[in-house]
Amino acid sequence: MDSKLQIISGAYRGRRLRLPPDARPTQNRARIALFNMIESGIVDTSGDLMVWDAFAGSGAFGIECLSRYAGARVVFTDTSPTSIKTIRDNLATLAVGVRASVVQMDAIGAVNKYGAGANLIFVDPPYADENLGRAFVARLGKVATTGTVLIWEQEVGHQSAPDETMWDVLREKKYGRARFLILQKK
Repeated sequence: MDSKLQIISGAYRGRRLRLPPDARPTQNRARIALFNMIESGIVDTSGDLMVWDAFAGSGAFGIECLSRYAGARVVFTDTSPTSIKTIRDNLATLAVGVRASVVQMDAIGAVNKYGAGANLIFVDPPYADENLGRAFVARLGKVATTGTVLIWEQEVGHQSAPDETMWDVLREKKYGRARFLILQKK
């Protein structure tokens, strides 16, 4: 499906991204604000960066990282075959090579595989299942390394808090119906 969703900055700036049917993409304005916060010193983006785009959907968060950060490698996970195809289609036009891998896998099931190695993790589970985000963040807290940054998108009105013994809340922002928590592993 064609959309107004596009890459905001970097080498692939302005490229439009396809969306899977029934997608609820994070709007460009919210992604701009999130990346401005990331680049304000929350994450060291100057060197190697391992990014995990869990519940990837269109892959917009991870693709934005590939566009902005030359040292970024991104793993995209999603359970939907349609989302996986959409991500692969979006990546095919960018020639990112080995910097990206796309895996059809449940994000919670993938925590042990990708959680400890990622510096930056985006989690944007379906709003219809608010428990999914909580379960993911709880499980990730057991394997993520100190300093790992997690961007957790939730629906306003269905907010969850992380376990504060495992995560520091660096920032909280609301954009429309989305609430973003920027967390750092203790």
